[in-house]
Amino acid sequence: MKIRLFHSPTSPFVRKVLVCAHEKGVIDQIEKLSSKAWPVKRDPEIVKENPSGKVPTALLEDDSPLFDSRVICAYIDTLSPSSLLYPGNIKDRFSAMTLEALADSILDAALLCRYEAVLRPQEYYWALWHDSQMEKVDSGLDDLENRWLTVLQGPVTIGSIATACTLAYLDFRFPDKDWRSTHQQLAVWFTDFSKRASMQATQPE
Repeated sequence: MKIRLFHSPTSPFVRKVLVCAHEKGVIDQIEKLSSKAWPVKRDPEIVKENPSGKVPTALLEDDSPLFDSRVICAYIDTLSPSSLLYPGNIKDRFSAMTLEALADSILDAALLCRYEAVLRPQEYYWALWHDSQMEKVDSGLDDLENRWLTVLQGPVTIGSIATACTLAYLDFRFPDKDWRSTHQQLAVWFTDFSKRASMQATQPE
């Protein structure tokens, strides 16, 4: 079963979907569709399927759309009987999903910082807004370090994949942000997780 995926090569949410597909052994079922996703001017081809115009947006064989990354990842988890990214045990499943939500919230704030610094005309730049979003990034990193390490160090789940993609995005777009010195155990975990074949195969272009 082929899944057609509107994607952007640098989108961390697209990367989360692709990492899941690699981990589940179904990457050959993903057909990447080129897109012109942009936070300001939407791609009309994506808007036809997803009113937000965001990537990732997926199309199933019957042209049914799936969005956003959480829905697509959950669907990918059903395509193979290999280890579940959304654990069968209810407690573990909701723990993994909450970790995913935390990672995605960090990513959302980081993206807003990126847009504020790069896309907004300089005369309209709002430093307080940027700094407030970065505070969300920092408090999220603190929570990953102080509350979630045991879960991260367990079996690979949607939570650990989302976390790794979020940390990788921080390195990619905020290379001057030294999050490792204040989150040393998280940094050790991320270094190890980044060696996985799924992460190596999905490095942003």
